[in-house]
Amino acid sequence: MAVPYGTPGARRGAAPGRPAARRRPYTLLALCLALCALAACAPAAPRVAADTTGQDVRRVLARRAAAVLHRDRAAYLAVLDPRGSTLRAAQDTEFTDLAAVPLRSWRYDVTDVALTGDTATVRAVLRYRVTGYDTAPVSTPRFLEFGRRAGHWYLTLDRPGAGGAQQLWQQGRVEAVRGARSLVLGVGQGTARLRTVAAEADRAVPAAGRAWPGRWERRVVVYVPASLDAMAALLGRAPGAYRGIAAVTTGETGGAGAAPADRIIVNPDAYGTLSGFGQQVVLTHETTHVATRGATTAATPTWLSEGFADWSAYRASKRTAGALAPELRTSVRRDGPPRDLPADGDFAFGSEPDATARAYEESWLACALIAERWGADRLAAFYRVVGAHDGRAGAVAGALHDVLGTTQADFTRQWRAYLTRRLD
Repeated sequence: MAVPYGTPGARRGAAPGRPAARRRPYTLLALCLALCALAACAPAAPRVAADTTGQDVRRVLARRAAAVLHRDRAAYLAVLDPRGSTLRAAQDTEFTDLAAVPLRSWRYDVTDVALTGDTATVRAVLRYRVTGYDTAPVSTPRFLEFGRRAGHWYLTLDRPGAGGAQQLWQQGRVEAVRGARSLVLGVGQGTARLRTVAAEADRAVPAAGRAWPGRWERRVVVYVPASLDAMAALLGRAPGAYRGIAAVTTGETGGAGAAPADRIIVNPDAYGTLSGFGQQVVLTHETTHVATRGATTAATPTWLSEGFADWSAYRASKRTAGALAPELRTSVRRDGPPRDLPADGDFAFGSEPDATARAYEESWLACALIAERWGADRLAAFYRVVGAHDGRAGAVAGALHDVLGTTQADFTRQWRAYLTRRLD
């Protein structure tokens, strides 16, 4: 630290009556020592190069991504630890299992790198797009580890990150079947079954388009894993959460920008027990979720998103409301109509099945009421206005007023009367 000016002892002048040039030897020595001390306290120039681990692992991941896109097996395996025979064998199999997936892009965005000796722990987001279907990437977090060998970094671990899930090609060899408006990717299902799903998805797309005439891609990607357990692994959840659920749609809600990529994931155990009509209803329902994704936000209540999807799936059916809503019909006949529209919690996976079924049926008939009284176009407009609201509070009430010219209390009253009439 430099000595402040004016501090006693920092500078000595000549003694009175003596020439300034005549200094004692020890005074000159003290001055030299002080100057050396000041030089030693000055900031030293950096002598060690900045750590390049982050740049190095990004380069390794860029080579890995390029190998995936160019179907270069040798380059894909070259980034792996040469001593990791088990890892290399597993990754070689995964490369083969991924081959049928038509990829437009594949990249890793590194978010964090932690270095401990010759080991680097990396958190990244894998983003990929399927050619001809995805206008925005699927994003999934990955947790990776790298080891340094002879000055080179090699991948030693790759698994789902926090909140992430297994990918379809990590469950076995993927088979791809292309429909006119669909791409069906399956593991362990057989070509004939995948073709049947593709044909049903091709019918579901225009049906959803008639319900939602707005702008969307009008193409869907459907995953058909080998089992309920495999489906749950793709969603990062316990299998019990989806038992009895024939299919779900993944994707991020939001109204701004390009719609994130959606996937319809079929539960082969439950889907396989359905009739042809039931399977068509399921795929039309899920495809409608794909169609409305860009207009579905945190302001959208579950009764509206699920009710609209069911209305889209049922609107061409000639079956009676009682046949399509058997749980609700029984409840209304026994206890009268429900007092309020379903809450979000009524749709939770793993809930009591009859109660969940009633929530869906109540929601469908709420949307059917809007379409019947105000028209299908007004129902779609109502959906958009609700989703465009800046939050959940007041979103439905505002749209009821602005689009339908009614109040929440009056709409609830009409809905309760409508249930009684349709289910009598």
